[in-house]
Amino acid sequence: MPSSTAVEPPAQRADDASLSHGLKQRHLSMIALGGVIGAGLFVGSGAGIAAAGPSIVVAYALSGILVMLVMRMLGEMSAAYPSSGSFSAHAERAFGPWAGFTAGWAFWVLLCTAVGLEGIGAATIVTGWLPGTPQWMWVALFMVVFCGANLAAVKNFGEFEFWFAALKVGAITLFLVLGVLAIAGVLPGTDSPGASHLTDFLPHGGQGLIVGLLASVFAYGGLETVTIAAAESEDPVRGVARAVRTAMWRIALFYVGSMAVVVTLVPWNAQEIVDKGPYVAALDHLGIPGAGQLMNVVVLVALLSAMNANIYGSSRIAYSLVERGQGPKVLAKVSGGVPRVGVLTSSVFGFVCVLLSYWRPDDVFPWLLNMIGAVILVVWIFIAASQLKLRRRLEREEPQKLVVRMWAYPWLTWVALAGMAAIFVLMAREAGTRVQLYSTGGMTLFLAAVGYLWQRARERSRT
Repeated sequence: MPSSTAVEPPAQRADDASLSHGLKQRHLSMIALGGVIGAGLFVGSGAGIAAAGPSIVVAYALSGILVMLVMRMLGEMSAAYPSSGSFSAHAERAFGPWAGFTAGWAFWVLLCTAVGLEGIGAATIVTGWLPGTPQWMWVALFMVVFCGANLAAVKNFGEFEFWFAALKVGAITLFLVLGVLAIAGVLPGTDSPGASHLTDFLPHGGQGLIVGLLASVFAYGGLETVTIAAAESEDPVRGVARAVRTAMWRIALFYVGSMAVVVTLVPWNAQEIVDKGPYVAALDHLGIPGAGQLMNVVVLVALLSAMNANIYGSSRIAYSLVERGQGPKVLAKVSGGVPRVGVLTSSVFGFVCVLLSYWRPDDVFPWLLNMIGAVILVVWIFIAASQLKLRRRLEREEPQKLVVRMWAYPWLTWVALAGMAAIFVLMAREAGTRVQLYSTGGMTLFLAAVGYLWQRARERSRT
């Protein structure tokens, strides 16, 4: 492992030099805001409520605290060192090329696979509206649209995300307002449920809370995109600082607040929470006409937003890795301020994942899903470990770059690491998540070994 005094590689100092800076502050602000409202919140929260009951609010609050700590650490490093490589570049600064290689390529695989999954989910919604149309056709259409938008210019990605995020924020804000009015008993045509649905707070005991906690952790994925996008904004430091500083109230309001509204309005064991989704179930309970279709539109937007963001994020992570000498040089070829080969490669990988879901739904595709199941936790560990090391270096060498500071350093960083270790232990205990933990662990070790060998080969070639 390289010594702690290793300086950043020359390629990294020029990172992002050939990328455009076409993202405006309004784009970055809305990407940060909309990134909190991911598809996982709308799609995956129903299973968590079924397992944890009303205690899902506690599960989302606990995992939300962990995510806020991670975002604060990432924000500290990204404000000091803006880079399209984000946590991958920070890991390389802290521990050497092998760490950046491992974190970056693991996240690239995660994002590309997620593009395919989100395309399948979006196509499923559309074929429900237009039965008889082939699902693959819609996936292909979405891929072409977002790949084309990302190929043209970074401002196209920003505009798509701006309006997608505006719709998501508007929809969930309206949901929260209607829910609070209904709980207060002032919404016309509804009676306040009071606390009648909250009496059985832990219906399945601690085990149910654990399942809900694991479900909630992975619903927060996507927050990292804003630190990747910041490198192509007009004012990267200010953009990251603002996004990170507002993360706390956004997580509390959108995630914890909406879960509290759902379990207060609807019995936790209502079948429609799983069948229709918690938001549709709550709106149906209030007698809002057309609620189901309205929320399906919002879920579709959330999925398309995630596709767009993941194509963008994967291409920039790949670009940064190659710029730092950790991948095929062709992926870093920039034209018009955009790494177009990287965009195409990331999109093709996502479409291959879609084809695997059709061709090999019983073996290859589940194996791929298990392999990426815990990647986000691996990334978070790299973020925390890198922040522990880089903060000391910044305080010693460049204290003026500490525009964003981690709270109670280093104690809360260690608390976050302990929380991540606890989640790994809980995943190992659960049969449903154990295989994900082991598969992700195997991929991480493989990438670390390849990265270390790559690093040694580069060191030998310089001598």
